[in-house]
Amino acid sequence: MNQYRSHNCGELTIKDQDSVVTLSGWVNKKRDHGGLLFLDLRDEYGITQCVVNSDLKEFKTIESLKLESVLKIKGKVLKRSEDTINNNLISGEIEVVVQSFEILNVADQIPFQVAVDDESPEELRLKYRYLDLRRKKNHDNIILRSKVINSIRKKMIDRGFLEIQTPI
Repeated sequence: MNQYRSHNCGELTIKDQDSVVTLSGWVNKKRDHGGLLFLDLRDEYGITQCVVNSDLKEFKTIESLKLESVLKIKGKVLKRSEDTINNNLISGEIEVVVQSFEILNVADQIPFQVAVDDESPEELRLKYRYLDLRRKKNHDNIILRSKVINSIRKKMIDRGFLEIQTPI
């Protein structure tokens, strides 16, 4: 695709097993299992679970990253064991074992969770709107709105209407 990704986070499946991929995205969740770090990497298209072994030279660096930091990872796609398959994700049958990574942006501590739809105060969510728009529900609403407006625009153009913008 480009220098930041060979695939989107939402498209890897069991068919990609044993291939080496490059993914870029936000750190959505982290789970430390002592010697193994599980990262959910999120981009516009979905989530892929990435596994970082403590053998990796920069393990401590990646372990200390805050949520919403942006990473570019390169790794091998492996099949998850039967008891760890996540049927809620397109990429739920696989995980990417990280071979190398690059930190594209380090995030500060975020004021509320993006991955969890908690009851953060509206004032806080509006102050940090750029974070709030990353939440799945809000992201899906933005996409839906774009599709609806595009559909209306197409039907009007097909019926001979013109869309005219006036200069500002």
